Formats: sequence, C-alpha cells, structure tokens
Amino acid sequence: MTHEVPVTQARAEFADLVNRVVYGGERVVVTRHGKPIVALVSAEDLDRLEAADQPLIRLTSDTASASEATPTRRQFGLTAEHRPPGGNPR
Repeated sequence: MTHEVPVTQARAEFADLVNRVVYGGERVVVTRHGKPIVALVSAEDLDRLEAADQPLIRLTSDTASASEATPTRRQFGLTAEHRPPGGNPR
C-alpha cells in the first residue's frame, strides 16, 4: 500500500512514517504542492529495485529499430520516438 503525505506533515511525523514503512510494509510518497518529490521504501524494497537486471520500462516502436537509434537511446533500451501529429520527428 502506498500512502501520500505532504512534506510538512512528513517532517512532523518522520519517526511514525519510518515505522509504517519498516513494520507495516507501506510505501510513503512525500509530496510538495501535490507533486511527488521522494519516496520512503523499506531497505528490502530498495535492494530489489537495485538488483533488478532489466529495465522497469521498455518502449518499443514498429517504425524504429534499435540499430537506427542514437547511442543514448540504445543505452537506455529505447526504440520509440515522439512524433508530433502531422510533423516530422526530427
């Protein structure tokens, strides 16, 4: 379960939030002006994220192949590109 809390509230309740993450298995997303800025996750969750040997998100496209991708796009496993409606992608 994920729980959102404003940064001002997180400051006041930090110890309680840590306990909820460690003992309650929750994930806490700290927000500023309603936008997520940081997340509190257990050390176990962090280990799983760091140990993941495959990208969490993979974009593909029928119109672009990996061999045509720029070095940066290949580095991150991206083969899709944004094409504005009716416009040239480059």
